Amino acid sequence: MAESQIEWTDATWNPVAGCTLASAGCKNCYAMKMARRLEAMGVEKYAGLTKKTGRNVTWNGIVREDPEALQIPLSWRKPRKIFVNSMSDLFHVDVSEKFIVAVWEVMRQTPQHHYQILTKRPERMSQLVRSRRIAVLPNVWLGTSVENAETTYRIDELRRTPAAIRFVSFEPLIGPVGRVNLKGIHWAIVGGESGLKARPIKEEWIDEIHAQCDRFETAFFFKQWGAWGGDNQKRSKKANGRVYRGQVWDEMPTLGMPG
Repeated sequence: MAESQIEWTDATWNPVAGCTLASAGCKNCYAMKMARRLEAMGVEKYAGLTKKTGRNVTWNGIVREDPEALQIPLSWRKPRKIFVNSMSDLFHVDVSEKFIVAVWEVMRQTPQHHYQILTKRPERMSQLVRSRRIAVLPNVWLGTSVENAETTYRIDELRRTPAAIRFVSFEPLIGPVGRVNLKGIHWAIVGGESGLKARPIKEEWIDEIHAQCDRFETAFFFKQWGAWGGDNQKRSKKANGRVYRGQVWDEMPTLGMPG
């Protein structure tokens, strides 16, 4: 586990490493480059998870469970918001159900923390929760990523999933999503793409999501413009701001009973 610079969490925990591309939002995934860097630093967990395609780095399809990492949250006494699997996807088809259950047991044993699980594969997540193979826990937030209109179907899968908190990460937002239905969604994170090959974000796309958050009383968190500014001009990393409509939006969901 590591302290995190991600604005909406406190720490990351990666019991799984490696992934495969699921949709257009994965194209410039930071985790692929980070895994390559960690391998070069001699971190065995990330060895052999990526490949070079021209000048780019991408996942090679190997997904690795890390049983030793299951012990890490048990030693953290101070309450934290913990982003689960920032370097992978817990609900990837190659992560065994047995291992997912083991991750769930760790989260059950550490109720002082709030765990934030984000997946691009909400169908499997929903199926496991609704079949009661994994329990609804009051300290576990379940979320999905949506980058454009083609992936908004994931929100419907998430809505069918019993959870204490349901959230959607519209990041990287690389296209309009339209008037998405956020009924039953407690939290929305919006952000542009960063990095040298970042794709642009448009302010009107954010406006659409913000309006739906108002309509459905969904907490709105604006994470970043990314490498592009509100006027869609390329920006330096230093200029990568968080101000939208003249203010910083750090709304968080209200904790309550599962629904």
